[in-house]
Amino acid sequence: MKVVGTMFFENEKLLIDKPRKRPTYQMIGGKVEDGETTLQAAIRECHEELGDEAIFDEEKFELIMEFDEIATSDGITPIHFYVYKYTLGMSVALSFAKKILAGDTTEYLEFLTKGGSESPLDELIHAGVDPRVDSVYDDAFTYFEKTLDEFSELMKVKR
Repeated sequence: MKVVGTMFFENEKLLIDKPRKRPTYQMIGGKVEDGETTLQAAIRECHEELGDEAIFDEEKFELIMEFDEIATSDGITPIHFYVYKYTLGMSVALSFAKKILAGDTTEYLEFLTKGGSESPLDELIHAGVDPRVDSVYDDAFTYFEKTLDEFSELMKVKR
């Protein structure tokens, strides 16, 4: 069985996920479906676990390792695990999503027209999402905090 996982790094910190179904923290990921590449699976899993409003650039996913192991879910199923690293984009994607959901699409639409005509950093800065300032990371941590709060509330209801 093929399985993918994606790691998000921001400011030398690893952002991890706490799935609703498990008591442990882990990287975002899951099983590769039939007819799906490992990259497609990584992107799908990110959307499933982080929400459709998150925007991912396929080119920012980098396969950094793959290995065989036994699935921790049952302790017996052999899996081939593909680990992707997603660079910078998670925080940037959430900042863009926050603006878009608030109805501010102008800078993002202009960003889409750049087509690599500027350096990636300059394109982001001109789109109002400057990864050199804390607000971009604050948006990401606020989103994750909100998601964890929602999870905590769901867990209270089930008890």
